[in-house]
Amino acid sequence: MSRRIVITGLGPVTGFGVGLAPLWEAMVEGRSAIRRIERFDPDGFECRIAAEIRPEDFDVRKVVPKKHRKATKVMCRDTALAVGGAAAALADAGLDGDAAEPAIEPGRMGCHIGAGLITAEANELCAALWTSRDDDGNVDLQHWGHTGMTNLTPLWLLKYLPNMLACHVTIIHDCRGPSNTITCCEASSGLSIGESVRVIQRDAADACLSGGAESKINIMSMHRQTIAGRLAPTPADRDPATIVRPFDPDATGTVIGEGGGIIVVEAADVAERRGAEVYAVIAGVAATQSFCPDTVGLELDPAGAEIADAMDLAMTQAGVGPDDIDAVVPLGSSIPSVDRAEAAAIKRVFGSRSAEVPLITTVPNTGNCNAGAGTVAVAVAANAIKTQTLPARLNTGAVEGLAAAACPSRPAELKWVLVSQTGQGGQNVAMVLQRKDVA
Repeated sequence: MSRRIVITGLGPVTGFGVGLAPLWEAMVEGRSAIRRIERFDPDGFECRIAAEIRPEDFDVRKVVPKKHRKATKVMCRDTALAVGGAAAALADAGLDGDAAEPAIEPGRMGCHIGAGLITAEANELCAALWTSRDDDGNVDLQHWGHTGMTNLTPLWLLKYLPNMLACHVTIIHDCRGPSNTITCCEASSGLSIGESVRVIQRDAADACLSGGAESKINIMSMHRQTIAGRLAPTPADRDPATIVRPFDPDATGTVIGEGGGIIVVEAADVAERRGAEVYAVIAGVAATQSFCPDTVGLELDPAGAEIADAMDLAMTQAGVGPDDIDAVVPLGSSIPSVDRAEAAAIKRVFGSRSAEVPLITTVPNTGNCNAGAGTVAVAVAANAIKTQTLPARLNTGAVEGLAAAACPSRPAELKWVLVSQTGQGGQNVAMVLQRKDVA
């Protein structure tokens, strides 16, 4: 369990495009990808904005080898985003070549990808449901069960299973090591990265593709998030880029972003042997479950005790304490109840330092990427450490007891960065990233 684990490749996929460069440039400049939804007419929703990836910025057919292009026909949007992120991460890590002998043996490459509860595309499902209408125009469920569902395409179910993200990535990139899928909302990516860390530490793999991806920019997912009370209303007179306000007392909810991505998690000895560039060391990772007064996880314990426990456990594994942490990357979703719990946890862990430890927020820039949120957070944190730069922070005014107010990008000495993500349902994951030259 003593193997040192490093991050050697970053493949975020966000409303800014594919790869680290467009995301980091936007984070430093303080730009947001949140705008009016274009994929469908959103006028029926109170929240009519999101951070969606435009077609000109991403086409999955362009990132898969020619022999796998037929498979893109049975990739849902979430799977396509994961495939795009994996290609970007492998290229960034120097592992995308066609060498006769791969740098990492296929049997030693694992894959752990977080996913959401994928919603079927409305046009596919409704076209089949249409065939089961009765004389009054209502759907006859008995007819649907016997006959109607046969009008779905033959591979319809295989398109929407959450484990299809990891399935397609492992097939395309010949990953034959341990593979798993985790579906815990916003905690999914972080938990998947944690799974990869443990797999490598127990010597079941030398490297893993890890992270998560999700797109809730469709009618059914938007409806579910609206019913859950998580989305911010978008008045016509407000700039969409100003709606998400993490930890701000005036915050009214979150905004959906699609994306997430994949990172390459690797044993340090293997990375060193092949001359890989290291972004950061994963020094500690831990998970907890929050108490949820409503039992379903829409409301978290406002005291944030279990979120704080995950932070403390991750720091203990890393061999550091609150005084060593140079920055924190919380979920910062702008959902008031979640923000309250996160803020309480940060104050519980850092005490009087909570007002001076800078927060790095990503949701005002990329939207809430849900199962992919943790990948975005880790990618930003890892590159902040590598470049010794804190990205700009958007929208939030002065927040009592937290260093969360809007500010420009600036240089900073970053040895240890704490990433914390809290999912709908109360799952928490915390991770300590360490600068590679820190003993």
